[in-house]
This record gives sequence, C-alpha cells and structure tokens, in this order.
Amino acid sequence: ARVHIPNDDAQFDASHCDSDKGEFGGFGSVTGKIECEIKINHEGEVNRARYMPQNPHIIATKTPSSDVLVFDYTKHPAKPDPSGECNPDLRLRGHQKEGYGLSWNSNLSGHLLSASDDHTVCLWDINAGPKEGKIVDAKAIFTGHSAVVEDVAWHLLHESLFGSVADDQKLMIWDTRSNTTSKPSHLVDAHTAEVNCLSFNPYSEFILATGSADKVCDSFLVSVCQEMKSRDSSVKLYQTRGSTIEKNVLYVVLHGDAHRVHWSPHNETILASSGTDRRLNVWDL
Repeated sequence: ARVHIPNDDAQFDASHCDSDKGEFGGFGSVTGKIECEIKINHEGEVNRARYMPQNPHIIATKTPSSDVLVFDYTKHPAKPDPSGECNPDLRLRGHQKEGYGLSWNSNLSGHLLSASDDHTVCLWDINAGPKEGKIVDAKAIFTGHSAVVEDVAWHLLHESLFGSVADDQKLMIWDTRSNTTSKPSHLVDAHTAEVNCLSFNPYSEFILATGSADKVCDSFLVSVCQEMKSRDSSVKLYQTRGSTIEKNVLYVVLHGDAHRVHWSPHNETILASSGTDRRLNVWDL
C-alpha cells in the first residue's frame, strides 16, 4: 500500500473550511488516505505482518495455523488469484499452534523469530532455503516459557540477543550463541499478570519496555538493564549504577491492558503505547 502525506508547503485555503465540523482544512491534505497497490491471498486472518529491514519486499505473516508464511511481493501479481489460493514463497514450520509475536533481525538478514500459543519461540534463517518444496524447518526452538508466548523482539544493537514475554508473567532474555534453548540467559518476573508485548530502545542497549494486563493497575513497565538484568513487580523506571539497580519514582499507568509498546526511532526518550482503553499514548520519559 502507498500512503500520501499532506504537503507541508501548501497554503491555507479558506474555501475548505468546515465550520460545522470545526475543521479548517486546505493544508495540502489528500482525498485518498491509503492506496492499495498489491493484494495477495492469505490463509485466513493475518495475525501479524512484518517486512524484513534489509529487503522490504520480503514480508512474513502469522496465520491462524501453526505455519509462518513468507512472501516476496515482487513475485506476485497486483491482483490476487480469483480462486483465493494462497501461494507463499516460503512456509516456515516449527510451531504447533498459532500466535502473534514476529520479529526480523535488523542486524542479521533473513533471521526471523516467532512467538506462539504453544509456549515456544522459533528461529528461522530463510537464507538456508527450503529443504523440501517451500518448507523451511526451524533452526532453533526455545522452550523456556510455561504459558502462551505473547511477543518476541530482537535486540536492536546485538545480533544474537532477543527478548520474549508470555502469560507466565515472565520476561526472558535469550542469547542464540548459548548451548541451550530451554533456559534463557536472564529471567525477570516482570509483571503480576500476562505480559503482552516488549520493545527494545534503539538508542541504548540497556533499555527496554514491556506492556502487561496487570490486575492491580493496568500498566506497563519500563526497565533499564545492566547486563540485561532487572526485577520488578510494579510499574517503575529502573536506573543502573555500577552493579546495582536503583529505583526512580516514575509510574506509568494506563486505563486498560497494554497490547503494544514501541520506542520512537527518532528520539530515545519517547515511548508509545496502545491497548484496550482505545487510546494511543505517547510518553516522554
């Protein structure tokens, strides 16, 4: 799809003013918000879709089944097959159930992580190519969680580190160089309810955010980690000094479950969150 951005240099046109709606208009806005350029058939709902940073033509999707699909949209026609048949370029196997978490490695091209309701995280390297037909088996399956794994994210500054969060209220930090896939490098009791999402800060290797459905106060946790370590049972900001972790008085409270958190790629202190309260919150920490 293509998005048309309003023209910042456009002059105000009073003829577009709508007093009933209280809108001035006439600032170079466009009539079409999003124009769809290519449609590709998919197997059921698209639980999540993510493009590969090194090649935006490559898109991975989560399906209602256990498979993760990979499409190169340059190899598909602009209009989908009328039969509705789905023809992914790769089909990634390893999970037993569906899920939502999906993350491409921004430092290693072709390395993809997926989180699932089967309590696991799968890792694929699509550069290895399919062994049979279009099927690619998981390179590694991480089994540390004891409940549904809600989200997974690669560290943005370390190619071998990633984090996962789950309904077991845990935040786990994994190192793909480790000899074990059943025990994380670091484990944090992050919240008092299901942990729905996480996001690594693109400017600092020691900062990450998690979002939860805490029963006590629906909120999200912000942690600053030294050597990827932190502990928290509420909603606070932690600052590391040497080998200790100090509490700073900073509470971030939402009116509903947090389902997405994301750091700004342009400013290291700006964090956005969204959830069941139907609000998009932008925080300057």
